[in-house]
Amino acid sequence: MMKLEILGTGCAKCKTLYDNVLQAVHCAGKEAEIVKVEDIPTIMKYGVMSTPALVRNGTVLFSGKVVSASEIAGML
Repeated sequence: MMKLEILGTGCAKCKTLYDNVLQAVHCAGKEAEIVKVEDIPTIMKYGVMSTPALVRNGTVLFSGKVVSASEIAGML
């Protein structure tokens, strides 16, 4: 199963990205473990300097922006 992590401190953009990820997974018909990561040291371990960011199975897909559900679905 795919693991998706939304990295961010809980700001409005981070919450929007989380919602978009939920929608993308549902629309794509995929199964995924979706985790919010708000711990700064953990976020830093990924080398992410600006949030929000999306990580799939340990690989950062993007950071510093909110991406639409349809764009995320294309990445899955």
